[in-house]
Formats: sequence, structure tokens, C-alpha cells
Amino acid sequence: MATKMVIQQPKPLVVAAASDQWSTSICECDNVNECCFSVWCFPCFACVTARDHGECLCLPLLDSCGCIPPITLSMRVSTRRRYGITDSICNDCVYSFFCGPCSWCQIRREMKARLHPVTLFNNRPT
Repeated sequence: MATKMVIQQPKPLVVAAASDQWSTSICECDNVNECCFSVWCFPCFACVTARDHGECLCLPLLDSCGCIPPITLSMRVSTRRRYGITDSICNDCVYSFFCGPCSWCQIRREMKARLHPVTLFNNRPT
């Protein structure tokens, strides 16, 4: 007589902030390494953040086109829409124009705060 064994893998539990506000302010630096990386090698930091957001790696290199950096602006708007953050396009324009590296840091912090997966594993044999 054969016995059937059902094996179920645990599914990752994703913990996300439920707020409709940014989880951090524009100038809040929780990771000194990332803040320094964004200031001293801004194009690289922006490209890595865009890639992690699901966009083309080289997309931020187009930011030199226009008065207000279009890619920084669109990434802020995309992040706000993705996570349901209430803010204004006016604030996005101001932050994109005057605070580019800080704006990208805020986007990265938000992605980490909202998408940090917590995976539960059970390694004990049953």
C-alpha cells in the first residue's frame, strides 16, 4: 500500500507599510552608506535604484534632458502611485529639481520599507 505525502512550501510573507504618506522625509538618512553613494556617485545610485524599481538600468542617464529632470520626476510619481502615497506633482517637481540625490534616496528608502520581504522557513523534518 503506497502512502501519499503532501509537501507544501511556505509562501513568503510580504510586510508593507499601510500608510498613504512617505515612510521617511526627503532629508532623512537612515543608511549612511547609501546617502554617501547617492552624493558621490549619483548616476550609479540612480541607475541601481531604477533597476530595482523595475525600470531600465540606464534610464536615469536621460535626466539631463529638460529643465526639471524628467526621469527623477517620473520615478517619484511612479513610486507615489505604486504605493498610494498622497502628495502633489508640485512637490515632486520641486524635489526633483532642487534635491535630486535626496529624492532618489527617498525613493529607495520607500521601496525598502514597502517591499522588504520576510520569508518564513520551517527546516525541521516532519
